Amino acid sequence: MRALIAAATGLALALALVLAMTAMGTPSGRTSPKPLLSTVPTHP
Repeated sequence: MRALIAAATGLALALALVLAMTAMGTPSGRTSPKPLLSTVPTHP
């Protein structure tokens, strides 16, 4: 019975965390317009 209560408590906390994160909304950040360019080193 204690395991069932612990599982229900964990599920409720996870759901509350998800709801809190969605209530805060998306962060006001921007992505760079330039893509990250990576080059492969030449094989010796």
